[in-house]
Amino acid sequence: MKIAITGGTGFVGRHVAQALLGEGHEVVLIARGRDQTCPSIRQLPNARFVAAGLDDTDQLITAFAGCQAVAHCAGINREIGAQTYQNVHIDGTRRVVEAARRAGVDKIAMISFLRARPKCGSGYHESKWAAEEIVRASGLDYTVFKCGVIYGPGDHMLNHLSHAFHTFPLFAFVGFTDQPIRPTAVADIAQLVKASLAHGELSRRTVAVMGPETLTLRQAVQRVAKVVGRHPFMFPLPIWFHYALGWLLEKVMVTPLVSIAQVRILSEGLAEASPPCESLPPELAPAIPFSEEQIRQGLPTPGRFTLGDIRWSRRKARAKSAHPRRVFFELP
Repeated sequence: MKIAITGGTGFVGRHVAQALLGEGHEVVLIARGRDQTCPSIRQLPNARFVAAGLDDTDQLITAFAGCQAVAHCAGINREIGAQTYQNVHIDGTRRVVEAARRAGVDKIAMISFLRARPKCGSGYHESKWAAEEIVRASGLDYTVFKCGVIYGPGDHMLNHLSHAFHTFPLFAFVGFTDQPIRPTAVADIAQLVKASLAHGELSRRTVAVMGPETLTLRQAVQRVAKVVGRHPFMFPLPIWFHYALGWLLEKVMVTPLVSIAQVRILSEGLAEASPPCESLPPELAPAIPFSEEQIRQGLPTPGRFTLGDIRWSRRKARAKSAHPRRVFFELP
């Protein structure tokens, strides 16, 4: 079976690709090509990389040619320039659906967010919900996966927590109410997408995807800190402080330690879908625990945040590389 994956070189997309390739399927990895976390995914047998965004329907039709299904994994959790929630989540999904129909694709599986919903005051949540509605109204066979916290090798959560623990002696929780979360291993997500696209499971259904263990955010962070071997002083700070921090970090960091959307996400908790939707059948429900061993497997090489994580620093380095006789200093 030939399956296209939007966001195919990203965190979830490449794990979905590996699961499909491991079963002998052919995959088309569609991405802008900026995520270099795992460049080897492009060289795997039966994998073809197409450098394309979600802004060109004709490019997507060409990429989808001969595919029986599409895994729509592309998404953002902050806006940068033209990469807005409207352009990526809503308009991009509309183009993916249109291209899939015109290319003769039969099935689409979309990775959405557990608490994506309309009229809640968050551009991230509302645009993810709008994308879900586009997929559900597409006329294609579909599955919408409403996921919470996803972790595993190459993720942002374990990566940033590890670097934060190696950099700062303090760690501030979002708000004074300790919210519940149910972390889900990316390997479980990949198996679900494979079951949907390659085996016909969960046809025309929207399902909540959550890990097998309910923890408080504090417990989850403390578990990661224990595995990392660091013990920062942990304390809560008001949500408004974290919104201000998220705004600042979005301006200065290449990949922010926390974004504005993530502050909203963490302040609400991630242990139930909103609005309510179907649960997964027991035989498909995620089973990998958020154990110390799983955390250890997902951790990056130990290290601090560096100047390379600062946007102006990275731009300056690129400029100096391109023009070695000139010095640039660019604001975000």
